[in-house]
Amino acid sequence: MDVLHSLSQQVVYGLALGSVYAMIALGYSMVYGVLEFINFSHGEVFMVGAFVSLLTLTALTGVGGLLTFGPLLLLVMLLLAMLASGVLGVAVERFAYRPLRKSSRLAPLISAIGVSLVLQNVVMLLQVRFQGDSRPQSVPAAEVVPIGQWDVFGVRISYTAALVFGVSIVLMLALSALVSRSTLGRSMRATAQDAEVAGLMGINVSGVVTRTFFIGSALAGAAGCLVALYYTQIDYAMGFSAGIKAFTAAVLGGIGSIRGAMAGGLVLGLTEALAATFLSAAYKDLIAFVLLVAVLALRPAGLFGRKVLERV
Repeated sequence: MDVLHSLSQQVVYGLALGSVYAMIALGYSMVYGVLEFINFSHGEVFMVGAFVSLLTLTALTGVGGLLTFGPLLLLVMLLLAMLASGVLGVAVERFAYRPLRKSSRLAPLISAIGVSLVLQNVVMLLQVRFQGDSRPQSVPAAEVVPIGQWDVFGVRISYTAALVFGVSIVLMLALSALVSRSTLGRSMRATAQDAEVAGLMGINVSGVVTRTFFIGSALAGAAGCLVALYYTQIDYAMGFSAGIKAFTAAVLGGIGSIRGAMAGGLVLGLTEALAATFLSAAYKDLIAFVLLVAVLALRPAGLFGRKVLERV
């Protein structure tokens, strides 16, 4: 009975963690589906979203307490984090990737790594400039989500975990509907299939790429906001590990597949949570990558076996 209880408890943690991985992984999959390019600066966009969330929360609850209503605070934090991350993603695409679009695939990859390092160091230097050091920052999450939990058949579900999972699912379903049913989604699928032919048929390929970067980056910003509230601590280097895990989730589910990114993130989150409990927290990363290797050995295209957005 104790084993069953521990298993159920870790499933709750795993779903919350996995939903965050899934949202970040969606950015990798969307960009790869359209450009067949891995945006390795995506983890830093997630990190910027977390810092924008903290700055927003500090500003609104600081002098005079402009906002004290938790749900409204959360909405403003999410929207500003998504907007800032989306604009950052568009800027990165415009100035770091678009000039290299016709170059070899190695050139934008190197540029992505350079952008990642630049964003990390800019945030670190801004922390030093305005706060005097670059130590991890605490997030007063209790201002937004009250401390508490539900007890469901002996399984504790914290309000924050439920919030993270719920918001993530809503955003992922909204993205899935956008890609499958909207005009923009059809343009994205057409560009993913053949960008040259899509352009000949009147689709603004550059506009589609820009919107793809904005949407994927905005989701990463939302994930940064939720992680800040869930773990109540952020730092300028948090994007590296989260980006690697999200990329692993995207490959696990099938790079370029939206549903694959969702499934891969949830599978990876559950695997990490269960490994940390029944083996050791020191092995959770190892187990996650062993799972990745096993899946790719048996199914090289990933769990969903999709390679482009239009087949999602």
